[in-house]
Amino acid sequence: GMHFFNPVHRMPLVEVIRGKDTSDETVAAVVAYAARMGKSPIVVNDCPGFFVNRVLFPYFAGFSKLVLDGADFAQIDKVMEKQFGWPMGPAYLLDVVGLDTAYHCTDVMAAGFPSRMAKLDNDPVAAMYKAERYGQKNGVGFYAYSKDAKGKPKKDVDPAAVNLLAGIAADKQDFSSDDIIARVMVPMINETIRCLEEGIIESAAEADMGLVYGLGFPPFRGGPLRYADTIGLANFVALADKYAHLGEIYQVTDKTRAMAAAGQRFFPV
Repeated sequence: GMHFFNPVHRMPLVEVIRGKDTSDETVAAVVAYAARMGKSPIVVNDCPGFFVNRVLFPYFAGFSKLVLDGADFAQIDKVMEKQFGWPMGPAYLLDVVGLDTAYHCTDVMAAGFPSRMAKLDNDPVAAMYKAERYGQKNGVGFYAYSKDAKGKPKKDVDPAAVNLLAGIAADKQDFSSDDIIARVMVPMINETIRCLEEGIIESAAEADMGLVYGLGFPPFRGGPLRYADTIGLANFVALADKYAHLGEIYQVTDKTRAMAAAGQRFFPV
C-alpha cells in the first residue's frame, strides 16, 4: 500500500507499506511509481500506524501528559515552534490533523500497543472531541480559528478551551523550556528507536528522512536519531531516565542503553 501525508501537495513523503506477502518486485514497482510522482518514498513494514504515525502518537501522548500536569498548551506550542523548530507545535498540529481524527486513531494505537499507548485518563484530545471541538475543520479546537480584516486565517487561544482543560488538568504550573522539549521529544525518539530495532524501518537515515519529510521535523536537527546522536546517547538515556516514572513511552530500550554504554551512535562518524 501507499500512505500519503497531508497536505498531499506539500508533503513529499510517501510510505510504501510492505505486507507479509508483498514481493520485492511489487515493492520496487511502487517505490518507482512514487518517485515518478515526485515523492520521496520510504519502505515500511506493516504495523499499527505504519512508521510515521506510530512515532507521532507517543509525541502527542507526551504533550497530553504535560497538559494534564498543568502546562499551558500555548506555551508548549511556542517552545516547540520557536525554540525546537517545529513548523507547528503539538496542540496546533492536533487542530490541523483534526481532533476527531486523532481521537479515533488513538483507539487503533492503543489496541496495537496496549502497554505503551493505552488511552490516558482525562485525555485532553478526548475532552476536545467530546466537546465537539474538532480543530480547524469546525473552527474550534485548542485554538479558535477566524479570519482577520484582510481575510487571512488566524488562530487565537480560546478561553473555552482553557476552561475545558482546567476541569481535567492539575493546577497551572510553569515548566522550563528544557522540560517541555524533553517531555514531548523523548517519547518520539524512543518510538523511532523501537521501529528501527523491530525492522519496521530499515535504516536510521530512512527513519529521519521520514519524519523530516512526513511530519516537518526540523530539518536543521536532522531527524530524531540524528538529534539523539547530537545530544549524545549517554546524555539521552540519562534524560529519558529522569522521566521514566511517567510511563513506558519514556523508558529506553535495553539496546539503546547498551549503545550508550559502548559510546555508539546511530550515525557513526
